[in-house]
Amino acid sequence: MTTHNMLIAPDFSPERFAGWHMFNILIQKRANLNMHLNIPTSHAEQEQIIEAGDIQVIYANPFDAATLIREQGYRAVARPIGKSDEMVIAAAANSDIKRLEDIKAGATVAMADNRDVKLIGLRLLEAVDIEESDLNWDITETYQAAARKVIKGDAQAAFFLAEIFHSFSRLTKTQLSVLIESDLADISHVLLIKDGFPDTEIFMNAILNLHNDDDGREALAELGMPQGFEAMDEEDAEFMIDLMQTLLD
Repeated sequence: MTTHNMLIAPDFSPERFAGWHMFNILIQKRANLNMHLNIPTSHAEQEQIIEAGDIQVIYANPFDAATLIREQGYRAVARPIGKSDEMVIAAAANSDIKRLEDIKAGATVAMADNRDVKLIGLRLLEAVDIEESDLNWDITETYQAAARKVIKGDAQAAFFLAEIFHSFSRLTKTQLSVLIESDLADISHVLLIKDGFPDTEIFMNAILNLHNDDDGREALAELGMPQGFEAMDEEDAEFMIDLMQTLLD
């Protein structure tokens, strides 16, 4: 039996790790496919794996999805229901930065290498007349590392994927102060399939029916997607890509 490769974008909280393995095992059983799960530890590693080729399925963040769809022969087929990609801007709880307006030109912002989080954050900072070039950027391996930078005072603020921020330990969160959290609703991670993937129909049937039994619901709950996945078509994907382009402009 042919082995297919599935890659999961690394921007999820550590507590979701087991859920992705449960997800992969269930999909293999129900679609009768061999799926090798690739979970890179960083965005750079993700790019290396994709560039090496032979990845048939990708769970991608929206910014990467736009590039993969338009330039690398993937198409969006599903997205999690009711799970949009929101972001948080936070500062150290003991710092002088209490509001968004307190972030000034020359400040250092720590964040993991996640372009859609950066785009959304910059759009929020437009309200206080701060642009990308006004800030110094400290790109960390993980969001946890970005939190440490802020807590230690090495950065004045940090950008986080909201789900990861809310998964931090109570101790970490008490040392951080949320300045703003986005509420966009229309931008989410998406499931991409490479053009020519021969088992699309049975794979999609397994994905879209995960929520219909106890084992599937357990895996989805572990992933923070209790409602499961919904199908996407080309028009849905183009709408989201256009939204990402609006953030870029």
